[in-house]
Amino acid sequence: MKGTRAAQRYAKAILDLAKDQNISDLVNNDMETISKTIIGSDELQDVLSSPVVKPELKKNILLEIFKDMHAVTLGAFDVLLENNRIALLKWVAQKYTFLYNEMNHIQVATVTTAVPLNAQLETKILNKIKDLTGNGANIINNIDPKIIGGFILRIGDIQYNASVAANLSNLGRKFKNNTFISKI
Repeated sequence: MKGTRAAQRYAKAILDLAKDQNISDLVNNDMETISKTIIGSDELQDVLSSPVVKPELKKNILLEIFKDMHAVTLGAFDVLLENNRIALLKWVAQKYTFLYNEMNHIQVATVTTAVPLNAQLETKILNKIKDLTGNGANIINNIDPKIIGGFILRIGDIQYNASVAANLSNLGRKFKNNTFISKI
């Protein structure tokens, strides 16, 4: 994606400013909200990237949508608008969260389940993450009914597949490779 290096630089500058003011966690919450909101709204993405929409209107839209944000976050809007980089806002927010997690040694684990996670399953998964990596993690839950049950856990380059679909597939392979059963 064009501009991701610029997004990285803006995110780092915002994080440095937030660290200086001891509010990096508050700004991280803002950035997560911004990222989710922009990803969830095609119209907002279109407005931010449109060269036809005037910067003042873009700023008013952002201030209306994100009215409860911290001053550092609102200042980032101004800088991005001033430098004609507001279309990068989603990537700046995502890069900020990535840098924040890296700075605080927070892992992000992607868990795929057949149904939304409940508290009991989330606790089991967090324990499995501690067993595999020695650290805790933030969980992102993806829903995929094709796995039937259980879960698939991904942390960085580690994958742990405890899904019913994978167990059934393994069982099917064992039956195919069993010479006694194949002669029947």
